[in-house]
Amino acid sequence: MKMKKLVILTGAGMSAESGFSTFRDSGGLWEKYNVEDVASPDGWERNPEMVLDFYNRLRKQLMQAKPNAGHQGLYELEHDYDVKIITQNVDDLHERAGNHNVLHLHGELMKVRPVNRENEIYTLTPENCEIHLGDKDKNGIQLRPHIVWFGEPVPMIEKAIEWTEEADIFVIIGTSLNVYPAAGLIHYVRKGIPIYLIDPQEVHIPSGLPVHIIHKGAGEGVKELVQILKSHL
Repeated sequence: MKMKKLVILTGAGMSAESGFSTFRDSGGLWEKYNVEDVASPDGWERNPEMVLDFYNRLRKQLMQAKPNAGHQGLYELEHDYDVKIITQNVDDLHERAGNHNVLHLHGELMKVRPVNRENEIYTLTPENCEIHLGDKDKNGIQLRPHIVWFGEPVPMIEKAIEWTEEADIFVIIGTSLNVYPAAGLIHYVRKGIPIYLIDPQEVHIPSGLPVHIIHKGAGEGVKELVQILKSHL
């Protein structure tokens, strides 16, 4: 029997319980910097050294973080569903939990690329997770974080739309649905497809969409989702 396609959109709230802070959190590394200085092409032009230092620090924080119960729950769903994860997060916690199909809309913290090429990507290791001014690719071009900064196009959005249109079940976890283009994905879910939203906060949902809301954090929320989905198998 063919597995149903379970497509999951995750945001900052997914990683919060792992202790990995994002720029939306209060506290943490992001509070010490202006977002425009470290997450925009202009910031890079002004002070690439500061940008590289910031992401080196962020990677060290990521090394300390571990997948939480929510991540583990999404991996376990792979036994019964064809799970595809579209994430706004730049961490690798979904992959470390075991998920196989993960699409990163905003790039990946553990990857770098030359400043002039989007498709030539290098993966860093936990032992060697820093890049500095002067670190170059084989053509002598400076490396930068493989992150989609504010004002840059989101190259993976077309594939994310494709996955969303194919979904038999669509789940949203830990995202405010305020950041576009990711927030617009909900409009590509086919009519009649069940939609679940897991978030302890109030989230604005476009009117007319029947959404089953689970007002919990990622860990407890995914646990409840697993129970609901299992009852429908």
